[in-house]
Amino acid sequence: MLSSLLLLPPKSPWTAVEGWIIVVTNVHEEASEEDLQDLFSDFGKVQNLHLNLDRRTGYVKGYALIEYATKKEAEEAVKGANGTEFLEQTIHVDFAFVKPPAGAAAPRGSRPAGRNGATGGSRRRSVSPQARV
Repeated sequence: MLSSLLLLPPKSPWTAVEGWIIVVTNVHEEASEEDLQDLFSDFGKVQNLHLNLDRRTGYVKGYALIEYATKKEAEEAVKGANGTEFLEQTIHVDFAFVKPPAGAAAPRGSRPAGRNGATGGSRRRSVSPQARV
């Protein structure tokens, strides 16, 4: 399976509305925003950092989203931090949004919406009881 993944054409990163967002996975459950800010500010000015917490336990869910203003800063963060050890765990860093390669088939389930927002063209809207009479 890994060999088939290596044959796919590369995907290029996509910008978000305000900047370039990277996703960091395998983040230690006791990591703090300050820890991540310190690590990723070495690659450029971090515009936004979101560290998701589990409501029940209060611990980190294991991933973080980090936004940079420029593509260059985001690329340096991906190259520089991917595979590094952070709080005794190896973190994985990549772009959060990527464009599919040119000419690639659309993913399943991504068909454009049909009439009235339904994905299937054969679906009909229900009729209220007053209109049936």
